[in-house]
Amino acid sequence: MMKTIGMIGGVSWESTAEYYRLINQMVNERLGGVHSAKLLVHSVDFGEIEALQRAGDWDRIVAILAEAAQGLERSGADFLVVSSNTLHKRVDEVQAATSLPLVHIVDAVSEAMGAAGVKKVGLLATAYTMEQDFYIGRMEQHGFEVLVPDEQGRKIVHDVIFQELVRGKILDKSREAYKRVIADLVAHGAEGIILGCTEIPLLIKAEDVDVPVFDTTYIHAKKIVDVALGE
Repeated sequence: MMKTIGMIGGVSWESTAEYYRLINQMVNERLGGVHSAKLLVHSVDFGEIEALQRAGDWDRIVAILAEAAQGLERSGADFLVVSSNTLHKRVDEVQAATSLPLVHIVDAVSEAMGAAGVKKVGLLATAYTMEQDFYIGRMEQHGFEVLVPDEQGRKIVHDVIFQELVRGKILDKSREAYKRVIADLVAHGAEGIILGCTEIPLLIKAEDVDVPVFDTTYIHAKKIVDVALGE
């Protein structure tokens, strides 16, 4: 029996739309016919979340996400997902506000990296994710070494996310800038690249990079479907 997914989305809606497409597409590929996912989405206002991130008010962010998670539980969700890498910063507290399990994006990515035999990776993400320990620390607990861009590279990656990708702007000049940042990480020993913000796969594809690319949106969506279908 298919489980009902409870997704906290809207961070940003651009990547949430990609999650929705991927999850339904994967369910249909596995079940055939006209099957689609049983999916509840609570889409938050990213403008509010982004302002709280800049202010460092993570207590308020946790409260907003916890309220959304509780609503999804009341509506019949069987498990939770958050369609954002950055918002996994304090996701354990969000999950603890409910009785539901949660499919963690870092665990899904770590599993995919292990299967690919990659141990040292470069991480592209928001500045919050690249510069704080919540994401890299969990990766290291899984046994991986994580490299991040230098200060200028981190600024390029972060600014493109917030000034362009979350607004649906996909620019060639930004793709080239990202490719230069990636090349520097590879030169420093990265065996693969994590696209660690769910908007980055809108800009960078596997063919843009000479080493394995770990698209966190795709990997997370696949794991979500595995759980939903009991696989």
